[in-house]
Amino acid sequence: MAEKQTITVLVAGKNYTLASYDPPEYVRRVAEYVDRKLSETMAATNLSSAQGAVLTCFQLADELMKAQDENRMLQRRMEAAAEEREAARAEAPAREETQAEAPAREETRTETTMREETRTEAPAREETRTEAPRRRIEKFGDKA
Repeated sequence: MAEKQTITVLVAGKNYTLASYDPPEYVRRVAEYVDRKLSETMAATNLSSAQGAVLTCFQLADELMKAQDENRMLQRRMEAAAEEREAARAEAPAREETQAEAPAREETRTETTMREETRTEAPAREETRTEAPRRRIEKFGDKA
């Protein structure tokens, strides 16, 4: 764990010594942001220092809460997108199976078409095909 450090920052023309586990660069950045927001509030109003500080706190709290709300909304969107991706992944094998069955169905149609073409082109072969099962049946019958 990082060690607690003290750092002196300047806000509204006054020095403040802060203790933090965060890096000094980060603490300075926060202090500069607070100083800038406080200066903006004071320049835009005729409030006392204390009232200006309280108003700045409200403004910063408002920014924070809006950012938190947006963060929660984005988190929900990410979770919904992840759920949609998972559902799509679960459906993908079923779609792949259906797509894999399509060539097999096409192959069956092609075989059927070829048989029909063969029947129309060579009726003699058709007779041979129908005679062959009869011979098998006769042979089977002979054995009995």
